[in-house]
Amino acid sequence: MSRMFVALVPPPGVLEEVIRAVAPLRDAWPDLTWIEPANWHITLAFLGEVPEGARPDLNARLARAARHHEPLPLALGAAGTFTGRGGVSVLWLGVREPGRLARLAGSVAAGARRAGVGQPDGRPYRAHFTLVRSRKGVELGPLAAALSTFESAFWTADHAQLFVSHLGPPLRYEAVETYPLGKQAVR
Repeated sequence: MSRMFVALVPPPGVLEEVIRAVAPLRDAWPDLTWIEPANWHITLAFLGEVPEGARPDLNARLARAARHHEPLPLALGAAGTFTGRGGVSVLWLGVREPGRLARLAGSVAAGARRAGVGQPDGRPYRAHFTLVRSRKGVELGPLAAALSTFESAFWTADHAQLFVSHLGPPLRYEAVETYPLGKQAVR
């Protein structure tokens, strides 16, 4: 069994923009749990523990879901915070142009459920790009305010990826499959 999720990863140029924007904040707030740039992504669907025997059907269904959605323009935008499960505080960047992304996430989640993996959590999909997780009850509002005007360049998301979580330490995500979006997938 492997702990898995499906996500989009912005291209290196956009990731560099984020690195530059958060560098002074990382320096000023070193005690927070900052997500390492190698692990940055926009989650489409969390799948949880996936049995090896489910992988072939899962891959086929995720590839089919991706083919039904054309590549889409996305950009990262202003930061926000929320309190997640277990009281974990999260600092994130928003995703600009999220409407089509939510439809893609719904298709991916439905494909996973049809393959017998993934669990609906009952909450509507909310696209975000996590920067910090903190269990310490730290008020992250000042960090969100510092990133309130951030806007990355747009890029075209043209594929989704299936990741395995290696819980570590250190935490590491490994891309194990790629699913091209839209017509390009059937060349």
